[in-house]
Amino acid sequence: MKRLSSIIIALLLPILALQAEQANDSLLTDTTTVKESEPRKENVFKRMFRKFTDIDENYIEPQRYLFTGMLQATYTYDIYTLRCDDSQKQSITFASDGSMKLGPYFGWRWVFAGYMFTLGTNYDKSKTEIDFSFYTSQIGIDLFYRRTGSDYRVRNAKFGDASYTKALQNISFDGVQSGITGLNLYYIFNHRRFSYPAAFAQSTRQRRSCGSWMAGIGYTRNTLSLEYEKLQALIDDKLDTEDIQLDSGLQFKSAAYYDINVSAGYAYNIVFAKNFLVCVGGQLAVSYKESSGRTNGMYKDNRFSFRNIAPNLIGRFAIVYNNSRWYAGFSAIVRSNNYQDERFTANNTFGNTNLYVGYNFGLKKKYRKK
Repeated sequence: MKRLSSIIIALLLPILALQAEQANDSLLTDTTTVKESEPRKENVFKRMFRKFTDIDENYIEPQRYLFTGMLQATYTYDIYTLRCDDSQKQSITFASDGSMKLGPYFGWRWVFAGYMFTLGTNYDKSKTEIDFSFYTSQIGIDLFYRRTGSDYRVRNAKFGDASYTKALQNISFDGVQSGITGLNLYYIFNHRRFSYPAAFAQSTRQRRSCGSWMAGIGYTRNTLSLEYEKLQALIDDKLDTEDIQLDSGLQFKSAAYYDINVSAGYAYNIVFAKNFLVCVGGQLAVSYKESSGRTNGMYKDNRFSFRNIAPNLIGRFAIVYNNSRWYAGFSAIVRSNNYQDERFTANNTFGNTNLYVGYNFGLKKKYRKK
């Protein structure tokens, strides 16, 4: 509520300041002669707002409406691959059962809120998934917070030269849990002609094809817990053998990964037909990573840690139809984080896809016919 109040106050301040200035000008006119040729100075809030939202309308059409209503379906997924670079080259991949949500949204100017209902009866209620994105002409912000339940399945497993994908594929395994929290902030250089909101927020329309370089910073924290004794028992049962033993690098209780990254990338909006847009974008982040965790006691002090620099990837795709009044589209965001040292490697790939349809209404005053 405090944040919403702050936003409302911030929006009202320029209007109140402008009204006060106009009232003051009126009083001065009654008592003294004002030179008509003297230009009126804009207040500081209005100048900042104009600079922050400045666009080239030959390439970008601004939003003409005050309000919007939208129905959106979202599918989220999460994949973990654990690998040991030992002589046996053991690896195992877990993937959570994806979740589908559906719900309505309502927007006024920059304020956008809604609620989504989970579809299906087998959904793990212990899951928490929050994704928030904010796009303006100049900057973009991505926030994500996820806590998985116990609905992982084994998607792939390799032990040495042999592959046991078929024997373990899609077997439920409730001995792994993960969480991820992160923030990405990036700046769009060609923001006057390239519009990220046109592809991912539907608050503007791209009139001509155009692209832009981007640069940003981010922070991510991953947590992972593994009941390796339960995993070993599953391997013994499904493979009907006791000859395969998990490498010590995979015998850990828990691990926490942290990274601070600097990213750069490029995105391009393709206007391939009237009212139609395709956006393709990607960012490569160079990250400083640090991890700590607890093993099964085979390492000194019963702990392990590593520090290194490794790449992360962010990919975005969208296809949108927008005739200013009605809009519909599909979008996808995929993130891949990598962590490794001489004993242990982890890769986490997660993301979401959205399918939506919406309607704009409440034409702004300056677009109304006189």
